Amino acid sequence: MALGAFDYVVLTVTLFASAAIGVYYRLTGGKQQTTQEYMLGDKKLSIIPVGFSLMASFMCATAMFGLSAENYLRGTQFMTINASNIIGTPIVAYVFLPVFYKLGYLSVYQYLEERFGKSTRIVASLAFSIQTVLRTALVLYAASLALNAIAGFSPTASMMVVGMLCTFYSTVGGIKAVIVTDLFQSLLMFGSVFVVIGVAAVNVGGLTEIWRIAYDYGRVELLNFQIDPTVRHSWWSLMLGGMFTYVSVYGVNQVQVQRYLTMKDYKTAVRTLWFSWPVTAFMSVSMCFAGLAIFSKYRDCDPIKEGRITSGDQLMPLFVLDTMANIPGLTGLFLAGVCSSALCSVSAALNSLAAVTLEDYITPLANVDIPDEKRVLWLKVIVVVYGILSIVLAFCAHFVGPLLQASMTILGIIGGPMLAVFTVGILVPYVNQKGAMVGLVVGLIFSFVLGLGGPKPPVNNLPTYTNGCSPDSFSNFDVNVLSTTQLLASTTTQVVHEESYMYLYKISYMYYIVIGFATTVLLSLVASLFFESNVESLNPKLFFSTSPESVERQVETRQKRLSTVSKTVTFSINS
Repeated sequence: MALGAFDYVVLTVTLFASAAIGVYYRLTGGKQQTTQEYMLGDKKLSIIPVGFSLMASFMCATAMFGLSAENYLRGTQFMTINASNIIGTPIVAYVFLPVFYKLGYLSVYQYLEERFGKSTRIVASLAFSIQTVLRTALVLYAASLALNAIAGFSPTASMMVVGMLCTFYSTVGGIKAVIVTDLFQSLLMFGSVFVVIGVAAVNVGGLTEIWRIAYDYGRVELLNFQIDPTVRHSWWSLMLGGMFTYVSVYGVNQVQVQRYLTMKDYKTAVRTLWFSWPVTAFMSVSMCFAGLAIFSKYRDCDPIKEGRITSGDQLMPLFVLDTMANIPGLTGLFLAGVCSSALCSVSAALNSLAAVTLEDYITPLANVDIPDEKRVLWLKVIVVVYGILSIVLAFCAHFVGPLLQASMTILGIIGGPMLAVFTVGILVPYVNQKGAMVGLVVGLIFSFVLGLGGPKPPVNNLPTYTNGCSPDSFSNFDVNVLSTTQLLASTTTQVVHEESYMYLYKISYMYYIVIGFATTVLLSLVASLFFESNVESLNPKLFFSTSPESVERQVETRQKRLSTVSKTVTFSINS
């Protein structure tokens, strides 16, 4: 379709506003001349913008399209994941955040070098870089879906425009520009989701009618308590997997930890985290409900079966195309929200990738103190490089399948082992460098095999209908309904086919992070028994505690236990 003049105005103003914020922070204050200002905002940022930034860097375009598609095609069970965040927030706030805030490292992986040595730090930071670049590519691809479907922009142009814009303001404006634009863009994200829900509510007669339609068509499911780990979404998989994912992202991920460090003190950072939780939950539930709103329109004429689109991730752009084309400005507002959701996540990722690359790769290799002016220059160059790399990888994103599952899988297979190595480092003083390295490497390898190996069973969707479609509207599907015999035959084939998959690859993707975490922790604990520990020489600030004195006592106690265990193991081996 051709956008109206007012749509173009809304979209253009949004994009230019994001760029202008970057230019403003480049020309004001300290003009981004120091690492402290460029990467930490001089520790002067406030609760509301940082709180929204924490949400926006996690809830992105992949969530917007992925969550709506999930609820449209497979029901509301995924909504229960938001309850897991209630458990995860205090763990982040009172276990991990105190340690990182006391140390104040620009790269969170510097903790791992001090605790477990340089090799562990390099492996962890490389894993983070891979995870973040892949997820950034997915976000750019998601934004291109909307721009292509609604405005007719080519995927190439869409990904390049969004990628180049956020690279620009991240480069010139630093972390201040990123966080302030996150606040502005978060409001646009809310606006675009609310527009979808509002238009659907007007068309069917209210929000309660959207819910009633979803219930009548079997979309409402919140209490699936099946313990079977091969069930894709159950209360158990979403609570466990969701909690571990939340702690991994908000507790030990450079993107989020760097935002905490822009606050003036630890207490302010904790208040910001608690502020961010309900904002994130509200956005998540809104995106889920948007999927039900879309279903209320297409309940009797599924556009996938009709052949108008090829995947659920295109449902929201199609809905906008069908319902808002004649309302001036609404289509432009939706596109502005989609672009904003991509800009939020990509700019956050680029800024944090630059910090990790400089601190974990370039500085150690240079083996000299790099002057602050040159550090800022290096950071800006690195942001540009990662921006280009993300754009290039975005062209491969259409091979990954459903956006939501792909994004959660990337977070899970790397996030589990990463969370585990930080956890044993902070909570288990006797775990040593070699033990942690064994656990991390084997845990990552196993997680990659689990998450990316295969083949895996196809994702089963709830029934969709075409009885409300015009017979001549089908472009790719036969309008003839399968007979009962044909339907039974196809069901039997599907069952036989699923039984042929290896059990390991039938496990729900929500458990990947749990399995990766457990594997890494177990191997780290066991392997550390066979190697000499240097716990007594470590800085007490590296461990969780309520006071420095209790840390020292804990280290001493753990060291005595380690000595006893080592003697027992040695005696057993000699015997």
